[in-house]
Amino acid sequence: MSQETAKYSRITPPSPYGRGAGVCVPSPGGGGLGRGKVWCASRLLLLAPAVGLSLLSPTPAFAMHISEGILPFPWALFWFLVLVPFLALGVRRLNVLAREDLSLKPLVGLLTAVVFIISCMPIPVPTAGTCSHPCGTGVAAILVGPLVSILIAAVSLLIQALFLAHGGLSTLGANTLSMGVVGSIAGWLAFRALRKVGASLAIAGFVAGVMADWATYATTSLILALGIRGESPLWPLFAKVVLAFLPTQLPLGILEGVITAGMVTLLYRKRPDLLVKMRIIKEEEVASHV
Repeated sequence: MSQETAKYSRITPPSPYGRGAGVCVPSPGGGGLGRGKVWCASRLLLLAPAVGLSLLSPTPAFAMHISEGILPFPWALFWFLVLVPFLALGVRRLNVLAREDLSLKPLVGLLTAVVFIISCMPIPVPTAGTCSHPCGTGVAAILVGPLVSILIAAVSLLIQALFLAHGGLSTLGANTLSMGVVGSIAGWLAFRALRKVGASLAIAGFVAGVMADWATYATTSLILALGIRGESPLWPLFAKVVLAFLPTQLPLGILEGVITAGMVTLLYRKRPDLLVKMRIIKEEEVASHV
């Protein structure tokens, strides 16, 4: 461990929950992994009653993402087949990174929970046959890369389809392709491009969140148009679906940009070692900040 890494590791403000509680990953020196896992487990146990109440709540659940039964079976199967190579690449990438850093898997678990919660805030769009909502894949792609972010989105969407009646099993491939593949790649590319030209973390994070969100819904609109058009021309129908999303998705995309920028900036202030370890910033940036 370099002297600079040790320097900012020591000055990181302690968490009120003890060492390792900040983001459920061990410190750069390798200590605290067991305590971090215990903290994660205890917090998950505290969340269990809330999850149970949400499942038993009589409030009707809106089918978010692309709803079950919206896409014809051939199209649903096609999107599954398109998704499979990306999932395979994501699993391979996760295994490679996990061998290099044992703290990665707890971080991926935390990000999965973040994406799950963020994408569980539906705003119904009846004219589009689906719902509008933030995605969260922008920040996941920034922290762990777009391939691992695809796996995070797939797990989140699967849990929502199985237990919350959000989206559907038949449309899981299409939803993961739009939110996980396209959203993650768009957000990651935007972030990397802006950082290369000298943009701050806040600006790059904001644009990444916006692009991930809007790219997700542009893809969702295209998938819907392809699936329901019948004999109708594709592009006029695509434009109609985009316009149906527009009133809610424009402000939601900006909101997701703010959330993404805030999360990245908070990590920079509280856990810069994590950003260095994930190759998001350089040690020199942390030294200048300190």
